[in-house]
Amino acid sequence: MLVYSKAPKKKKGKVSKEEKEKLKREEEERRQKEEGTILFIASARLGVNVTVRSVCRCEQDSERRGDELNEVRLLLEERQSVVTKWEADLRAKAKWDHYMHCDGRPDPSVQQEINSYISLWIEDPKVKIGPVLEDCTLALQVRILTKELSRLIEESEEEVQKNQETLYCMQRLIQVKQDLATEEILKHSSSNMDIETGNMQTVFQDANTTLCLWANLNKNPRFKGYYFQEVGFGFELPKQLATCDVAVRILHTRYDHLSPLSLRAQATRQGSTVAFTEPHPPVPTPQELEDGEVEKEGHAGETTENAEEDTHSARLEAVKSVVSMESDEEKNIEQKQELLKEDTRMDSVEEETAQDITESKEPVIDTVDADVVELDQFTPLGGVFHFHLFQLPPQSKVIGSWELRELLDSGLKVFPYPVTQSQLHSSFEKIDEETASTSQPVGVTVTIPNYVTFLEDPQVARWDTAGTLQVWRKDLISDIIYDKSSERISFQMDSFYSFTLIQETYINMPFQSWELQPLGLNEALLTVIGAVTEVSIRVKDHQCMLVSIQGSELPHVTGKWMHPSALQKAMSSSGVNIFVKQHSEKYVSISAKDPSVEQMAYEQMALTSSAVAFSWSRWNSNCGEDHVVVQACEHLDEGPVPEQAWSLFLVGAQRSKRLQMKEQSEHFSTNLLKGSEFHSTFLHMLRDGMSEGACVRLEDSSHFFVDCVLSLLQATRVLTHS
Repeated sequence: MLVYSKAPKKKKGKVSKEEKEKLKREEEERRQKEEGTILFIASARLGVNVTVRSVCRCEQDSERRGDELNEVRLLLEERQSVVTKWEADLRAKAKWDHYMHCDGRPDPSVQQEINSYISLWIEDPKVKIGPVLEDCTLALQVRILTKELSRLIEESEEEVQKNQETLYCMQRLIQVKQDLATEEILKHSSSNMDIETGNMQTVFQDANTTLCLWANLNKNPRFKGYYFQEVGFGFELPKQLATCDVAVRILHTRYDHLSPLSLRAQATRQGSTVAFTEPHPPVPTPQELEDGEVEKEGHAGETTENAEEDTHSARLEAVKSVVSMESDEEKNIEQKQELLKEDTRMDSVEEETAQDITESKEPVIDTVDADVVELDQFTPLGGVFHFHLFQLPPQSKVIGSWELRELLDSGLKVFPYPVTQSQLHSSFEKIDEETASTSQPVGVTVTIPNYVTFLEDPQVARWDTAGTLQVWRKDLISDIIYDKSSERISFQMDSFYSFTLIQETYINMPFQSWELQPLGLNEALLTVIGAVTEVSIRVKDHQCMLVSIQGSELPHVTGKWMHPSALQKAMSSSGVNIFVKQHSEKYVSISAKDPSVEQMAYEQMALTSSAVAFSWSRWNSNCGEDHVVVQACEHLDEGPVPEQAWSLFLVGAQRSKRLQMKEQSEHFSTNLLKGSEFHSTFLHMLRDGMSEGACVRLEDSSHFFVDCVLSLLQATRVLTHS
């Protein structure tokens, strides 16, 4: 019998820990490999889609580029054509209105009328201060008309030269007439003596001129100075002059005819710090102007500040004493008129007329003389103060029924101070040598005119003609004290000078931010937050208006509708300047941009300013010179623009786009906003997605409103000066 037995079962071996980890790693690698393959395929497909979309956008942009550019060009040409015709009609109407008004002013476009006006005024015997100031005001209006006409009409070089000579002749006549009136008042000082002070002090004032006169009749050695309370002007007289026959004149002119001379002088120093020594041309007579035979040669001789103030005595041979009755005064007046004619013909160009110096010339900073005021960097404000010291004319004496007066044909003579040795031993024995050698400074106090505002403490500059150039200077002026509460400034000078108050032109730049917000159809508000103050300007149709100035008040400008150029001039001359000049980048830190890109952005911003709000962006300085970055959004409602409504736009010469980033983003990126398109112009980029109401408002926008907004944007250049 066979017996079977079971074979013993083999025990299964246990999987080691190392084998488990190995299997796990292999499974993980296989899974990652499969996922990597899937991701690679997906990203490849995505890349193809992105490339296809980008190519499609570029193709679409290229297809419509010509149409978009042509549309913008036609809009701009239409606007320019309408505005140009409108301005030409306004000029023609203004000329006709002037012709029909018949107010005694000559037509500045007719040289013969201007020359006749000057000739008649030269022969006018009036020397009383009231009529003289009225005639000066009329002459100033003629000067302004002549300057404005020169700007509007393209003239030949010969006509421009004639106009400049005419303007200068008028300015000289104004000054000589003022001197004649001053002399007439001083000759009668004793008759108008103040009982309390024993001296004569008087004030004459009109819209353009303030004349303060003081005559030293009492000769009190303790006299120190006098303050004209009604106008806020005063002076301190040095001890050496307290017992002298002197008279002090403070003549404040609201206009400034000296600064253009300084601009011309600085232009002659272009590329060189060597003094310019070309002789000045003489003043032509009206007859020479009419005949066109004006000599161009100058006369030699060093000019000084005293020579500037004393335009008569330089050519007089001697003092002629005549005892006459008061009724013989007409003969003296005739002598003065003859002197006036000669003075107008032969006087140097020390106080040449105001004229516009073109800004095309490169300004030069004089590195040798830092005291010279560069008028590209500083702006004179509040007019010019002429601080004069004259020799008191002989006073009349009453003997019985006769009034005797010594008549001099020397005109108004300047009393020199400090006194030189030659003058000391010749004419002014009352000042001894020891006193003359220790000449004290003269003090002056003026109240800042209410039609200007200073954004910083004002600086003082004196008019200097001692060298070969006529310039404003800041030296020889000391102890400047400015009382902001009373708007009064006091200082001392080593002598008597014409002076002005100055302020840095670009003190309010660079701008901290700006915003252009639509207020309705053909209406917008430009707000500029400068380095010192905030300024708001409202635009409506073809005019603009200064709404507010933070911390300042200018009642003669604020709230008044003006043409953009008139507003720019009014604000700049009042001390609130947010407008740039050609070479402003020399004094202001800017974000340099390609001029064509900047101009294109301003034009298209103006075209859409009735419905789109624009604002400053901090990323504008990060995008390079070929692009600008600006915030913009549609805004049709009243009130401020909501912060979340703003979008960033990158504007370039070839393409504009809406950016995905926001103003608050941490890093700058040029990525396109998802769902948006490229456009060849900023205008079409803004209109992409615009509401129907906004599109209607853009179509109804006036060409004059667009031009007005464009003028402000070009004048402020907010894209580069922020």
